Amino acid sequence: MDNKKLKVKDLVSIGVFTVIYFALMFGIGMMGMIPILFLIYPTVLAIVAGTVVMLFMTKVQKPWALFIFGMISPLVMFAMGHTYVVLVISLIVMIIAELIRKIGNYNSFKYNMLAYAVFSTWICSSLMQMLLAKEKYMEMSMTMMGKDYVDVLEKLITYPHMALVALGAFLGGIIGAYIGKALLKKHFEKAGIV
Repeated sequence: MDNKKLKVKDLVSIGVFTVIYFALMFGIGMMGMIPILFLIYPTVLAIVAGTVVMLFMTKVQKPWALFIFGMISPLVMFAMGHTYVVLVISLIVMIIAELIRKIGNYNSFKYNMLAYAVFSTWICSSLMQMLLAKEKYMEMSMTMMGKDYVDVLEKLITYPHMALVALGAFLGGIIGAYIGKALLKKHFEKAGIV
């Protein structure tokens, strides 16, 4: 019997956790209303969502689960008008995260933590659009946020800044994973989930 294949209940878990993650992403994303805060958004999201994603990885210890989970949000964003940049960067990030998880046989905290830290950098793709698909992104942002916002964002988003944003997301992922581990240990062992 092949226990490594994703079953219906695994896909349901992926769906449920994606909804929770997306809600966090959207809620925390509100801080991006103030352009300068947009630069720390990936770090904050990585820290806050750590518990959710670590619990997900604890529950679904199978190949491609993290990849599928990780690609749903970028696909939704693409459908909502974001550029190809979000899809391409997310695809690369999720494949790397999936491979790291595989090295740890899906149940190693160390490798899951590293996978999550890499996973956490995907959201930087929404900012990278400003550099890699500028016209389309500015057009989209103008309609949603207005010219003043876009002008400020344009000054903030540079390659050196994006390197720091990605580093922040990666480190946020490590912090988020440890917070998740601490919370999972207490609450989830009691509940018999882990």
